[in-house]
Amino acid sequence: MDTASTAAAHDDVRTAPRALATEAVHAGRDDLARQGLHAPPIDLSTTYPSYDSRGEAARIDAFAATGADPDGPPVYGRLGNPTVARFETALARLEGTEAAVAFASGMAALSAVLLVRASMGLRHVVAVRPLYGCSDHLLTAGLLGSEVTWTDPAGISEALRPDTGLVIVESPANPTLAEVDLRAVAHACGSVPLLVDNTFATPVLQRPAEQGARLVLHSATKYLGGHGDVLAGVVACDEEFAGRLRQVRFATGGVLHPLAGYLLLRGLSTLPVRVRAASANAAELAHRLAADPRVAHVHYPRIGGAIVSFEIHGDPHEVIAGVRLITPAVSLGSVDTLIQHPASISHRIVDADDRRGAGVSDRLLRMSVGLEDVDDLWADLDQALERPQRGTGKCATSHDEPALTDTQLPLRR
Repeated sequence: MDTASTAAAHDDVRTAPRALATEAVHAGRDDLARQGLHAPPIDLSTTYPSYDSRGEAARIDAFAATGADPDGPPVYGRLGNPTVARFETALARLEGTEAAVAFASGMAALSAVLLVRASMGLRHVVAVRPLYGCSDHLLTAGLLGSEVTWTDPAGISEALRPDTGLVIVESPANPTLAEVDLRAVAHACGSVPLLVDNTFATPVLQRPAEQGARLVLHSATKYLGGHGDVLAGVVACDEEFAGRLRQVRFATGGVLHPLAGYLLLRGLSTLPVRVRAASANAAELAHRLAADPRVAHVHYPRIGGAIVSFEIHGDPHEVIAGVRLITPAVSLGSVDTLIQHPASISHRIVDADDRRGAGVSDRLLRMSVGLEDVDDLWADLDQALERPQRGTGKCATSHDEPALTDTQLPLRR
């Protein structure tokens, strides 16, 4: 077989339909064998030589017009990077979108989306609580000149205005794990783009683009990286919107470092295995917590996943102080188990009344379940839950709150 035929065969493999687990391992790497490589290379260059300044000018003009990736060799690190592009290609294939654009953080990614719509005179946003606390703050404070209307899923269509540029939902939501019917929400949005924060579910559990979302946001820091050692964000979308996002990224400089792109591409290769194994642990812990008299409510989504949130009768701060194997830390999605108190950390920046109104009670704990043995995790959680029992049983920051009625207990898998 000649070189051209060999290349064509590789292209056929790349474009043929493949299962998610196969895409996770091979997407963004399909050209490596032709180059005599097995592991993806890391390109750390910030700039690239070019002896054709006229051609380079034409490529820059084309980028300015459409935001499409420039043809030919790279130009400058703020325009794009080959290692980061591999991750973007892989994530787009996992989410089932035409393209993906990576950023230095999840908040940088969300900011870029808002700036794209604002540049078109569409500054109004309709959003459903709860969202990640900093996303809530970015919208509520109007830091990028946006105006937000908060509503429940049933009120989205009525909240739309002529200047509405975006509808934002997070499902399962941070930290209550509340879920919305994405297909119904997308229908209610009409022609307004729907952005779904898919950080908790990942494309392993749901692909929002298949249900009508135009934009799929990830804090790639979490499950996509999966090891607590990379900070990143990414938006999966159609190519037209991707071009606008690249232009904003170029102008604002919120680029992803190539080493982070490499770590994310490596993280994707084990994403299905990690999510499924951690989800099995989480489902088991949710069952044990639901049967524990020290626990008032357990939140676990129908879709599954590796996050469990639960409210206790005693002081949640004592549980945080009492864990030994589980790490008390912000963030989530790592191979090890983390626990945090949202009202004190991730959602502290949200107004207290808004926070509680969205179901984020002062007794709520959020646990990102990792890959440890489930019995070891339960033993640590069990002894930590004993600490509040030795005190007064009252949470110093608690308020008398009604029991939540929408809590979903997990089904055994």
